[in-house]
Amino acid sequence: MPPLAVWLALIALITAAATWCARRYALRGNLMDQPGDRRSHQVATPRGGGISIVLVVLTVGFYLMSRDTSFRALWIGFLPGLLIVAGIGWWDDHRPLSPWLRLAVQAVAALMLAAGAGWHSGHWLPAVLAFGAVMVLVNVWNFMDGINGLATTQAGLTALAYAGLLAGEWRWLALALLAGCLGFLPFNFPNARIFLGDVGSGALGFILAGLAAAALTTMPPVTAPLLLIPLCAFLIDAGFTLAGRMLRGEQWWSPHVGHLYQRCSRRFGHTAVTLVYMAFGSISILLSLAWPSTTWAATLLIVALTYVVGGTLWVLLRRGWRD
Repeated sequence: MPPLAVWLALIALITAAATWCARRYALRGNLMDQPGDRRSHQVATPRGGGISIVLVVLTVGFYLMSRDTSFRALWIGFLPGLLIVAGIGWWDDHRPLSPWLRLAVQAVAALMLAAGAGWHSGHWLPAVLAFGAVMVLVNVWNFMDGINGLATTQAGLTALAYAGLLAGEWRWLALALLAGCLGFLPFNFPNARIFLGDVGSGALGFILAGLAAAALTTMPPVTAPLLLIPLCAFLIDAGFTLAGRMLRGEQWWSPHVGHLYQRCSRRFGHTAVTLVYMAFGSISILLSLAWPSTTWAATLLIVALTYVVGGTLWVLLRRGWRD
């Protein structure tokens, strides 16, 4: 294995080259996201660039699986699940599909990862948590992929945090995701020359769910709640916004610009909002890695405090900027 910096740089460069190819493909095939009332961008932009991250993570994943016989069942659940989540997203980028069809396919992928987690651990709880993580994170990353750089930077920061909590080959997969995000980011931030598309946003959520499932089967149970801290910003914004839309009887699955990050971006621009979310995410990484989680009470306390602070900020900012 080459030195870490060289390995990460190589993956980032390969991802960048693949993203350039994906952009050429999207331009030739007219795979464009058009601006509109329910969009946060102002010019037509190619989509589907997240396929580059998917291909890199899949390649690294198959290589790591060949080295990691102890986690074979989890790999067998993870890699095909990633393929079908990315596949339905790629299809949707070419021809919009029913949200219920996408949800059904995501549920199949969630069952695959859950089966792998349950088989590897020998318990039902990791399987249930893996299934829930896929269904939540795939859709949260899709909902939150609305401004330049946001979904990519948050996925990269979460991957970095998970790399510190994982061990063995799954730590290398987390670092590969981080490098893939870094390779894609120059094409998407601060100015977007291509978007992740559904192929990218859904895949990022699934990969993070897979990393969380791997962590659940290896880390001490007392530290498991720390996996929620790096997800705080996205879970709060997506969760509160989704709950509000449901309570108002709106079609929560349809495109909209009601998230806090979308409202803020209209006032301050994409770059400023993405940087603020990055700052919040960086603090969450420090908390998840540095907190001395010696007891359940201590771990649950820091997780609860993180979400209370994040939720309070969300409410205050949302009330201050009603459109």
